[in-house]
Amino acid sequence: MLNNEKLQAYIDGLFADRNDLFSEMENYASEHHVPIMELVGIETMLQLLRIHRSKRILEVGTAIGYSALRMAAALPEAEIVTIERDIERIQIAKEFIERSGKAEQISLIEGDALEVEEDVRKHGPFDAIFIDAAKGQYKKFFELYAKYLTAEGMVVTDNVLFKGLVAEEEIESKRTRNLVKKIAEFNQWLMSHSEYDSVILPVGDGIAISKKKR
Repeated sequence: MLNNEKLQAYIDGLFADRNDLFSEMENYASEHHVPIMELVGIETMLQLLRIHRSKRILEVGTAIGYSALRMAAALPEAEIVTIERDIERIQIAKEFIERSGKAEQISLIEGDALEVEEDVRKHGPFDAIFIDAAKGQYKKFFELYAKYLTAEGMVVTDNVLFKGLVAEEEIESKRTRNLVKKIAEFNQWLMSHSEYDSVILPVGDGIAISKKKR
């Protein structure tokens, strides 16, 4: 049987090298423990967005702006609206966005995603929504912003397998156990949603793709 880590390294090695700015952001995220999408996960999402031809994208959870800039580069005609509440990360994201030359493509909304709906609404409707913020709030983020999707819109949610812990029966850390429970409950809710067709892909840290039913 193929070693999973070896196979993952092989797949990662097939992707084209990122430009210097993206490599710098990846190194920064690693050194400062900032969570960004795993390579195969973000490449999968970018391909889905290309196929979908998304023109307006809402991102819940900017962090340092890595995924927003990757989306802007992959979809040069798209507008990305992204939300972040962490002051330090907002400043870092602004610096990276400015250096990228993609500032006109990206609108950064500062604040808690559960409190800035009015600001977000002005930019809608959206062809796609990407959720990658506080995992315990995924259901609230989905319910709050999915109503601003276009008729053919889709939602991409990251970290839904959470390092495989959603399949574990015993988890020592109470904090981790409670978070995993919330993610598992979100997955169950999402997969049984009457208005969306959803699938979970075991790539990266697990991404869920939800498409509005016709």
